[in-house]
Amino acid sequence: MTATNNSVPVQPEIPANLLNLLDSFPDPKILLDGQYRIIAANAAYQREFGPQRKIEGKFCYELSHHYDKPCDQVGENCPLRDSIESGEPNRVLHVHHTSSGREHVEVEVVPVKDETGTTIYFMETMHSLRRARDGARDREMVGYSRPFNRMLELAKRVAVRESSVLLLGESGTGKELVAHAIHDMSPRASAPFVAVECSGLTETLFESEMFGYEKGAFTGAVGRKIGLVEAVCGGTLFLDEVGDIPLSLQVKLLRLMEAGTYRRIGGLEPLRADFRLVAATHRNLAEMVQQGTFRQDLFFRINVFPIQLPPLRERTEDLPMLITSLLSRLEPGRKITLSEEALDTLKHHVFPGNVRELRNILERALIMVDGNTIQPQHLFLDTMKNGKAISETAPLEEIAPLDSLERRYLTWAANHFQGDRKTLADKLGISERTLYRKLKSLDSNPA
Repeated sequence: MTATNNSVPVQPEIPANLLNLLDSFPDPKILLDGQYRIIAANAAYQREFGPQRKIEGKFCYELSHHYDKPCDQVGENCPLRDSIESGEPNRVLHVHHTSSGREHVEVEVVPVKDETGTTIYFMETMHSLRRARDGARDREMVGYSRPFNRMLELAKRVAVRESSVLLLGESGTGKELVAHAIHDMSPRASAPFVAVECSGLTETLFESEMFGYEKGAFTGAVGRKIGLVEAVCGGTLFLDEVGDIPLSLQVKLLRLMEAGTYRRIGGLEPLRADFRLVAATHRNLAEMVQQGTFRQDLFFRINVFPIQLPPLRERTEDLPMLITSLLSRLEPGRKITLSEEALDTLKHHVFPGNVRELRNILERALIMVDGNTIQPQHLFLDTMKNGKAISETAPLEEIAPLDSLERRYLTWAANHFQGDRKTLADKLGISERTLYRKLKSLDSNPA
């Protein structure tokens, strides 16, 4: 690729103080010209991307991506190209080939100017996101697809800030994992991460769980209880399914966020809250605000930085990696693989339950398989027939009891409808009480 008018020519000599500065940083750093060519690299970069070989003179995309052309020519955002064109710093999340294999890396490019303000080099820094994947094995985030990388890039950007984050996505997409990753990449990583399941919270339970209570505050309060807001001091408070909080409780959460103080039940002294809020929901909160079932002021408070989590059907290229990771966790001492036919079957599945559903499918398959290779017959897919998704309009290929069909449709509707239960009941043409009775029957008598 030829250099543009504002590209930087290769410099014959680099000032010694700049080379010393480059090598003083622990993160991998390189100096680039305007034609993607590396003209200097520090020791950290040499260890990660070029052990036992010469770095200078190579193209950055050749080492980091194993491409034969710049990454902006193969559909990716290139921070060097953007920095050349804008003259400003730029950063993106890429997947690089490092000494540890493929890794998520935040790439930051900064123009280096001389005394006259003319750009003479570009300094590129690689920040590994390995920290986001450290910790408990069951919290490992797996994926290299573009939708997944875009989501992870947003999480990395907001992690270092104090802004409230709202994670949006279907059930089973891993919202708590992303919340954990944001916490792990934030300055609050050494403090607690506290998760609160908002579904089914009553007013009394909400206050006692969130704020705690003093001894004698009510019958049964035999001692002081520390609430979750106090327990999370300095850390991250994760409110899962925040869209399920009743209106009567939403005002209490809003007051906590606006005032930054709270009182234990039965207490008089106001206590200072210190936490970073990450909320999550599978519901359409904007629609709920229009319907009057979610407070607009609370919505604006928690919706500072929304992140949409991609469903599994939009990142099917991550399936083999996800399957390998899940199988190693489900059967750590056993080498299990999938046949090509079984993998192809899963690739044609729509996964309404996303990664959580994939985990359940693999766990059932491990129970059914006697050898070490999972075949299509070991996979139980509720909405599948011979590896093809059954559409809503397609004729059924089986005769099933009407009660079974109703249960299957009701399960599908409950999992996919984004509004509240009253609106769902109206759309189904039944009363809200009937809907609750039928859903309760599903829970107590699963198919």
